[in-house]
Amino acid sequence: MPRRTPQGSWPDFARELGRSLEHHRHARGLSQEAVAYAAGLSRYTYQKFERGESMPGTPANPSLRNVMALAQVLEVTIEELLPQHWPDLRA
Repeated sequence: MPRRTPQGSWPDFARELGRSLEHHRHARGLSQEAVAYAAGLSRYTYQKFERGESMPGTPANPSLRNVMALAQVLEVTIEELLPQHWPDLRA
């Protein structure tokens, strides 16, 4: 498993996660609605995850349950779904 090194900020990470979700969704030929429904999310919530924002100017913060469900629906591992570099979240 590749080593994850702290880098960047949470908003950057959320945007990269959104790009990853979109990439894997397109690779599987799925609509946002199909992914959302299969993961137990609303289409609106899933769209926010792909944008990397929960509200304008506020980065998305999906729960671990949602990330796991999306990885399962997209048939990828969590490691494949999450951006390579994690932000440093220590206080």
